[in-house]
Amino acid sequence: MDLLTIIGNITIVIGALVFATAALGVLRFPDAYMRVSAVGTAGGVGIVLIVAGALALQPSIPNVVKVALIVIVHLASSAVGTMAIARATYITRTPLEHFEFDELAEATPGSSKTVNSHRSGDRCEHHDQD
Repeated sequence: MDLLTIIGNITIVIGALVFATAALGVLRFPDAYMRVSAVGTAGGVGIVLIVAGALALQPSIPNVVKVALIVIVHLASSAVGTMAIARATYITRTPLEHFEFDELAEATPGSSKTVNSHRSGDRCEHHDQD
């Protein structure tokens, strides 16, 4: 085995471990927003590592171009998709586990400025910065 094969295999395994960590986050995190954050972040890093590892296993100029396009398109669309899913989750009023402030309350039609903390039942008031 040459050095590129070893590096490629290690990179692919690390990428798979990043995905496994995201899967663990989906199972363990208490609310949808944390789960979306875990999957969105790990998805970006995991795909880049796996594709870079595959490139190390099959190095060629056409594969470099393919990997560059895959990484650019994935990182651009993954961030937008993750934010769209999180925003849709917020708009449908999916409950949060616990939070101190709500920056989206003023930007969302029909949203109140008083929010409930679903863990302890405490009420948290928003403070206007006017």
